[in-house]
Amino acid sequence: MKFRVERDVLADAVAWAARSLPVRPSVPVLAGLLIEASDDGLVLSTFDYETSARATLSAEVSDEGKALVSGRLLADICRSLPAKPVEMVLDGARVSLTCGSARFSLQTMPVEDYPSLPDMPAATGTVQSEAFAHAVAQAVTAAGRDDMLPVLTGVRIEIDGSTISLLATDRFRLSLRELEWSPRTPDESAAALVPARVLGDTAKSLTGGGEVTIALATTGSGEGIIGFEGHGPGGLRRTTTRLLDGEFPKVRSLFPGEHQTTALVEKAALVESVKRVALVAERNTAVQLAFSDGVLTLDAGSGDEAQASESIEATITGEDITTGFNPQFLLDGLTAIDQPVVELAFTQASKPVVISGSVDDGERDSSFRYLLMPRRLLS
Repeated sequence: MKFRVERDVLADAVAWAARSLPVRPSVPVLAGLLIEASDDGLVLSTFDYETSARATLSAEVSDEGKALVSGRLLADICRSLPAKPVEMVLDGARVSLTCGSARFSLQTMPVEDYPSLPDMPAATGTVQSEAFAHAVAQAVTAAGRDDMLPVLTGVRIEIDGSTISLLATDRFRLSLRELEWSPRTPDESAAALVPARVLGDTAKSLTGGGEVTIALATTGSGEGIIGFEGHGPGGLRRTTTRLLDGEFPKVRSLFPGEHQTTALVEKAALVESVKRVALVAERNTAVQLAFSDGVLTLDAGSGDEAQASESIEATITGEDITTGFNPQFLLDGLTAIDQPVVELAFTQASKPVVISGSVDDGERDSSFRYLLMPRRLLS
């Protein structure tokens, strides 16, 4: 094996493929990154029996061949190389890497012990890459991070014709993002629970081309796998991951059909106000929000401890209401919204708030909704 490739293209592809390598691999070869050089170019692959990554890039290949080397070490080396072409050569049980005057020699692992990557399922449809990346970034805001509740660490993808819905919850908040896409068939219908971390990293990395192909296998060969294919810097990239087991909670019904109080607030002003007032909020205590007479008043702190209070303008419709929220969860939802004005919609103080963006004439943007449970206020 011998090839020559641009440093930036190689470094980016290696970093992308190595991002999902296990920290503590069950067998040593799973810490490896497989390099395959052929007349078609260069293919870099990783696989830990759960998630696979495959990057294809252009290279000047002199001799075909394949080698398996430590993925994290190769990523660290490539990141540190000077901005010059990289040449890699397989010589016996070692791979030599040359970039300018920098030279490295890496021990290889047995290629024959490396598992075969799963095949990409048949394409289910395509979606605009930038729109998908942005939608996923919004949806994963509410995904759980507790591995003791693995179902809640996923994002439920629901496909219904030309609409994709992304849902995530950690029991204290809920996000719902809907976007249009191009399904393989007009009546396409499917659902999958995808690890939020893998989905977030993948969507963000596949914005080098116009579209991302989503391939979901729910029946037959490859059942329980979802694949994503798109372009990153330097070439085609493909990821597959196993779906999470378990029943995702039926959360859509948590969004109320009507509201008693709604408030329109400038997002930037509210974000800055929450950040300031939350400085005196003790750990796991709420920031209080009181809506009355065209004013939103925020309070935090109590008793002999530090206290803070701030008021900002709000357009309030309906009854006055006072409630409280985890300030970080509130900020997460607000910053995920694109519009400069946000709507906070309440049924009553003890029930969740639904936060969404407000477009022209005060109309609600229902493509992204963030539901947040209230916290008990300190008396």
